[in-house]
Parts: sequence; structure tokens; C-alpha cells
Amino acid sequence: MIPPLIHSPTFLLAAVTATILLGLGKGGFAGVGAIATPLVALVTGPVQAAAIILPILLAQDAVGVWAFRRVWHSGILALMIPAAALGVFLAWFFAAHLPESAMELLLGLISVVFAARSLWIQRNGAVPAPRDPPRWLGGLMGVASGVTSQIAHAGQPPFQIYVLPQRLPRDSLLGTTAIFFATVNWIKVPAYIALGQFTRPQLLTSAALLPLAIASTLAGVWLARRIDADRFYTVIYIMMAVVGVRLVFEGLA
Repeated sequence: MIPPLIHSPTFLLAAVTATILLGLGKGGFAGVGAIATPLVALVTGPVQAAAIILPILLAQDAVGVWAFRRVWHSGILALMIPAAALGVFLAWFFAAHLPESAMELLLGLISVVFAARSLWIQRNGAVPAPRDPPRWLGGLMGVASGVTSQIAHAGQPPFQIYVLPQRLPRDSLLGTTAIFFATVNWIKVPAYIALGQFTRPQLLTSAALLPLAIASTLAGVWLARRIDADRFYTVIYIMMAVVGVRLVFEGLA
């Protein structure tokens, strides 16, 4: 059975592009997957777009957790996961009580800020941060990561603000990141059920996109070792800014 959404050429183009970028992000181009939700939101709406993408993320998370299940930082996870759960709840509350135009505006603003921050760091180097950030900052960034992850599956920047300055060993960083976002994504499932977004057509659409998601993840691993990553990121972040501006205008209309 072909899901109804797949019959739309516009949706198909947006969903395939978003899924490929999501896979590339999981495969080695960290951050580029953040454009997936805003891109699909242009043709389906923000909440529905996030609901279609979430099952794909859950499947991809399983690979990362299995690969790094023995190497992770327990202190960071113990601090940030409960804070992220609070952030997910706050974002669910907004989604349940705000009109879709307000969600489009919020998603657009998140996309523009994410893209602008990423381009700034890419051009000027990493933003200076303390080597041992305080725990209150970890809690605050955990909440922020939960909010942006629930709305746009874009929780990486707040998470990185607290974690990267701590200079974890590579495998510990990868494992901590994989377990954190896998846990947060499962925390988001009840919120999406409460919003009524896990409908049969949407789940079928997610299932139809899963093979492409897995293939693009493997492609990301291969491409990350062979192409100029800086130029690739620049193009993606500019695209994200453009999509974000479009969503902001739609939200204000």
C-alpha cells in the first residue's frame, strides 16, 4: 500500500530530500539533519512533519546506541536527560495550545537562528566557552535541547553548548550524544501520541522512507571521508535559513 502523502509530488520531493539529509547527518555530517523538519513542514505543517520524521530517527538512533553502548558519560546524561524531558513537556504544551501559524513561526525562528549560529561558527571558529561549564548551564541547555528537539528535531546546538567544552574523548562524546538523543526521542513519543500525530498514513509514510534513511546514513559515512565538508555545510545552512524565513513569513501571514 502506498501512503496517501507519497502520492503528492511536492511532498515526495521534500520528504526524500529531508530523509537523505537526515541520513547524512547521522552518517557523519552532524547538524545537517536539522533542516529535515522545516523542509517537510513547508508542505505538511510543523507538527505533522515532526511526527513523520520521528520514527525514522528512532530507527537510526538504535544503530548509534548499539555501536557506543559501552562508552558514555553518566554525569552528563543524569543531568541533561531529566531537563530535556521538562523541555519536551513544555514544547508539547505549546504545540497543544498554539495555532499552527504560531508553530510555523516558532519553527522558522529556530531554523534561522540555528543556521545563522552554524554559519557564524563555521566562518569565525568555535565560540569561546569555559572548559568546565556550571551544572546550572547543563540543566538550562537540557531544557532548551528538549524544546527544540520536540518542535524541530534540532536539539544538537544546546546540547553541544554544554558538552563540547568539556572535551570528552571521541568515543565518549559519540556515545553520550547517541544515548542522550535516543532517550529524548523516545520521551517525545507520548507527546506525539497525545497530539494525535501518529496516524496510520503518517506511520506508513515513515515506514516507506526508512530504507532511504538507512541507505543515506551509510552514504553519509562514505561521503564524510571524501568531500569538502565545509562547502557542503555552507550550502545546507543557507538552505535552512531560506526555509526558516519562508516559515516565518507563513506564520505571520
